[in-house]
Amino acid sequence: MEMLVVALASLLAGFVDSIVGGGGLVLVPALFATFPNAHPATLFGTNKGASVWGTAIATAQYSQRVQMRWHALVPAAIVCFAASMGGAWLVTVVSPQYLRKALPVVLVLVLGYTLAKKQLGRDHTPRFVGQREALIASGIGAVIGFYDGFFGPGTGSFFVFLLVRLLGYDFLNASASAKLLNTASNLAAILLFAYKGHVWWHFVLVMAIANILGSLAGTHLALKHGTGFVRGVFIAVVSALILKTSYDAFLR
Repeated sequence: MEMLVVALASLLAGFVDSIVGGGGLVLVPALFATFPNAHPATLFGTNKGASVWGTAIATAQYSQRVQMRWHALVPAAIVCFAASMGGAWLVTVVSPQYLRKALPVVLVLVLGYTLAKKQLGRDHTPRFVGQREALIASGIGAVIGFYDGFFGPGTGSFFVFLLVRLLGYDFLNASASAKLLNTASNLAAILLFAYKGHVWWHFVLVMAIANILGSLAGTHLALKHGTGFVRGVFIAVVSALILKTSYDAFLR
């Protein structure tokens, strides 16, 4: 029964993650509810171990249909990997608790800005080219990658928003690009969790298959319906993140 519950949660998480990120909203609470006595680090490690596969598959799927800007994304992914590793190391010596109350506020600002700017992310008009684009993309990878390793909630949504706002991508291209960066940050976290023995590989195998199936379905819908659909899902996921993080910060 436990395997079935977490596999279904991983399926849904893969679906959400493949569109705009936010699959952790589904899978992490499911893991904590199913295994209430497990070490939190083990549950986080198992979550990453499963979700990275769906994210990687989504990256591959998007790259076949979306013109990925590899000259900017590859260096950004490398920086993101290193930054995530740094954030994951820092969390072993410094508590990220103080971020809990700031996170809902930041998410409200992101949502408010997106709703106010009706045309934000509807057209794909990259603002930069060459080294400048790579530098800004790497800056995004450094900041959000570090955040993902150190704390984590909303990482995919932050990647998408910054790629839209700073680089001028539309939501579909930003989502596709965010998958590569998220895969890099997840790999860094998995390496650290695995080194510390905090991954349940017997669960990861089944959860990864479910996550991939969900990811394939989500990617298909995103590519079929385009930027407007991705923007709508982004707004829904950020709204859900605001509710979840506000509850964790102020009511729990």
